[in-house]
Amino acid sequence: MSAGESRLGVPKTYKLYLGGAFPRSESGRTYVVRDAKGAFWANAALASRKDVRDAVVAARKGFRSWSKATAYNRGQVVYRIAEMLDGRRSDLVDLLVTGGATRAAATTEVDASVDRLVHHAGWTDKLGAVFGSTNPVSAPYFSYSSPEPTGVVGVLAPSGSPLLGLVSVLAPVLATGNAAVVVAAQPDACVAVTFAEVLATSDVPAGAVNVLTGSVAELAPVLAAHGDVDALDLTGAPADLRADLERAASDTVKRVYVPRGTPDFTAEPGLGRLRAFLETKTVWHPTGALSMSGGGGY
Repeated sequence: MSAGESRLGVPKTYKLYLGGAFPRSESGRTYVVRDAKGAFWANAALASRKDVRDAVVAARKGFRSWSKATAYNRGQVVYRIAEMLDGRRSDLVDLLVTGGATRAAATTEVDASVDRLVHHAGWTDKLGAVFGSTNPVSAPYFSYSSPEPTGVVGVLAPSGSPLLGLVSVLAPVLATGNAAVVVAAQPDACVAVTFAEVLATSDVPAGAVNVLTGSVAELAPVLAAHGDVDALDLTGAPADLRADLERAASDTVKRVYVPRGTPDFTAEPGLGRLRAFLETKTVWHPTGALSMSGGGGY
């Protein structure tokens, strides 16, 4: 190529993130992601209903290993995600700028996302102390309650905050020992899959997080009705779809989280999302003269 010729760019096709790998959609479909000026930016995989089902299968396998990890180990892994995200700082800033953010705002969002992950890494070994309890009983029994992960959580990522919003809804699900199937906001596919590349190099077990890109209107009903999905976060669901998704989720008695109003992801995260996908297990055990008779739980 001569000095006066311009080099042609290499458009990227962003794939799905399923079971620790980056496959194309089984349908072979893609859609065009456009930048803030409406110009072509990249191609992204347009996930199908079959991709949702494959993601749930992968998440169930990932949940088995992730939920059995110690709280300390989960904290180390979430902190590792923060480290790797910090290492991809310039890439994410550039993507956010292409999406329409100013460079200052993009830098602030990446910094806040790293901090949000560090925040949740510190919570993994404190959940039992905050959400568990020793229960007073008027009988010769010892009783305590402890939090446990719900299972596979379907997460509809919010739009308008491509990285911080995604991290803010995913980090609590991971920190509490759950596995996630994330449907990224359709315009934010480039940021979401780049973050998935961060996850793939962060010691997160294969399947613990799965990222789908495509139409929320097409994918969310499948996720809501799936019998092997235990809970649903509707933060990124369009207002006109929420009621239908809640009805679909009720058929399998899913735990459903619907935020009040429009979430401010720049604010302190609080405990609501950490509590949303935890189940409480209560154990009792005889004491004193009855201690030889065994114990139980519910």
